[in-house]
Amino acid sequence: MGHHQVLIVGGGAGGITVAARLKRFRPSLEVAILEPSSEHYYQPGWTLVGGGVFTMAQTRRQEADLIPAGVTWIREAVAGFDPSNNSVSTSGGQTLTYDALVVATGLKLNWDAIKGLPEALGKGGVCSNYSKDFAAYTWECIQNFKGGNAVFTCAPMPIKCPGAPQKIAYMADDAIKRDPALAAKSKVIYATATPGIFGIPAYAAPLREVVARKGIDARYNHTLIEVRPDSKEAVFKVSKEGEEPREEVISYELLHVTPPMAAPDVVAQSPLAASSGFVEVDKHSMQHLRYPNVFAIGDVSGMPNSKTAAAVRGQAPALVTNLLAQLDGGKGDGAYNGYSCCPLITGYGKTIMAEFNYDAQPEPSFPLDPTKERWSMWVMKTTILPWVYWNRMLKGADHEKRFIPGVKP
Repeated sequence: MGHHQVLIVGGGAGGITVAARLKRFRPSLEVAILEPSSEHYYQPGWTLVGGGVFTMAQTRRQEADLIPAGVTWIREAVAGFDPSNNSVSTSGGQTLTYDALVVATGLKLNWDAIKGLPEALGKGGVCSNYSKDFAAYTWECIQNFKGGNAVFTCAPMPIKCPGAPQKIAYMADDAIKRDPALAAKSKVIYATATPGIFGIPAYAAPLREVVARKGIDARYNHTLIEVRPDSKEAVFKVSKEGEEPREEVISYELLHVTPPMAAPDVVAQSPLAASSGFVEVDKHSMQHLRYPNVFAIGDVSGMPNSKTAAAVRGQAPALVTNLLAQLDGGKGDGAYNGYSCCPLITGYGKTIMAEFNYDAQPEPSFPLDPTKERWSMWVMKTTILPWVYWNRMLKGADHEKRFIPGVKP
């Protein structure tokens, strides 16, 4: 049994950022990260892998190089949570105790929830940017596309980076239209379980214009339920308000799938979970509603924000403030406002930098109209944000908007 002042379960974007920030503000604090993986991925870059802009290697670093100095790395997975006894069990049979716990496990991808998908994925034109194993195959599928239907799906919420499913559709549409003869015999279909193109009205309006300009066939309230690789058919459940649910079969030559997502079983089946399966925390303090020395960050939290790496940037300062206050026997004043960012790639060289909060209001980091497609935001997405992730976010640094004139930090 080992005891730690702060135990962080998960060494992804959330876990590393919190650890770095804790050590930045209280160097003497004893912090441990429980994480089995030896590699760390910049997952926001996987859309660019699927679009042929990045290689998978460009999104990968060694976890050992990212663990902050002075933080203990326990290379095992979590096996169970016992918050009543301030303890966590590990895959290696250890029992770890803590003064404060941060849950940062991320979420799980439910490939098995779609009939036929596990067997079809990675061949026959069926791909997904949501997996490090298949994102590169997306680009291969786009390059080898010879015409017919290119179908891009989006699962029911919550999913991580909810803009990603449409980004790759726009990039594929651009790639197809480089060859007018190919474009003439092709159709790009975006079939999404959501009732609209994007959940934030200010950004939904320009995205509808993008869809119309490109001639993409957008089909809403379409949930993928089955893949039939032998006949190259995708089966959707269509559930529109006021109508009886029905099934719709769409043939494909290329099928990019966004799988359903959920909290990991070890979290969902623990005392920490809300009815949703995600960690039950206050949406502003990120503090557990029943166990005050437990916090959650990132995709595994039950907060109603958009699940993106950028959200971690907004969450970490408030969480660290509140966690340190909790250790000191007080109550912190850190408050997360729901900030998230989705760089909505609308084609090669064009991006809408969609930043917003819990109130579904734009919260731009630049003194520019955030609803416009811009080449500068493409550069931000492809060049600057990856650098910021590796060199500032994972080092625990503050958000860069405080350095930009005319922008409220």
